[in-house]
Amino acid sequence: MELTSHLSASDRERVEARLRRNLMAWLTTVRPDGQPVSVPVWFLLLEDETILLYTQPGKAKLRNLVDNPKVSLTLDVTDIGRDIVRVEGVARLAEDQPSANNQLEYLAKYTERIGAMFGTPERFAELFSAALVITPTKLHS
Repeated sequence: MELTSHLSASDRERVEARLRRNLMAWLTTVRPDGQPVSVPVWFLLLEDETILLYTQPGKAKLRNLVDNPKVSLTLDVTDIGRDIVRVEGVARLAEDQPSANNQLEYLAKYTERIGAMFGTPERFAELFSAALVITPTKLHS
């Protein structure tokens, strides 16, 4: 994976596993007044090393991206702060992506949570109909 090529072999393996398996991350966008805003998101690392997430239309994060598409995605930390993975990148609204209920890898990762919180993948896709794709520019670990 090009994104992790600067890491040692053991760090690369650990970081790539987290990028594929972690369920939660924090997406940080920047408001027009310069205030960073972080929100929890579900995400999927795609084969081309971009990161896909779905959001509700009209959310502040989408408005923030109009003025400043630079974002940071930080994986939820579970190891008392020693296992930080943060990706810097550029986000775009991705109308070329399938809806969440038609994105099989996303469904495989989140089916249990979608069922528990939204009932069906179709309902989730109705609510979270805006796809965002982050193109990473730098990884920190």
